Amino acid sequence: MQKNPPELLGVLRRHMIKVPECIQKSTGIKIFGKLIKSLAFTTDVAVIKNMNADAVIAVYPFTPQPSITQAILTAADIPVFSGVGGGITTGKRVINLSLDAEFRGAIGVVVNAPTPNETIIGMKRAIDIPVVVTVVSENTDFKGRIEAGTDIFNVAGALNTASIVRKIRELYPDVPIIATGGPTEESINTVIEAGANAITITPSTPAQLFKSIMENYRNQL
Repeated sequence: MQKNPPELLGVLRRHMIKVPECIQKSTGIKIFGKLIKSLAFTTDVAVIKNMNADAVIAVYPFTPQPSITQAILTAADIPVFSGVGGGITTGKRVINLSLDAEFRGAIGVVVNAPTPNETIIGMKRAIDIPVVVTVVSENTDFKGRIEAGTDIFNVAGALNTASIVRKIRELYPDVPIIATGGPTEESINTVIEAGANAITITPSTPAQLFKSIMENYRNQL
């Protein structure tokens, strides 16, 4: 019996970005029959098309726009969690953006930490895809978030991520948790051991990737 699945790579895709293998230790989160363990935190369609993550978490520091959501969904051949605001963008607009994202094919929507529970309640009434709520502090009212309709917590607590995940897991053993994995396998393993079901990875940018490629080209001249 083979222990590992056979892997096929084309000549043109040998430089794709791969997520760390240690993420496979996580349980994953099954959404609409799709098991998701790794998520790429990016809105770059070239990166999305050349990365082996299970899904994309497409949030960005601007007012969410349907045209951006559509561009990412068109390019992606994996599920997309679409950012719909909650910080700068608030209220009814967040609910409308959530509904639009569902209509365009997003597998879930993500709101930022300041989002009021009233907005989450409105989102849950309007859409039938998971609402992912970002958490940045252990002082978050987790009970209130869950009662409002939060389906998944997205923990982005920088160096405190593992401790926040651990607290949520102690209080709510069954709630799905996505968490940032950090830059090393050690930090990823720490977050998984704390109780995260799925891990978000920030891939290298095209500019960073081009640097090594261009240096290699120059050395060949």
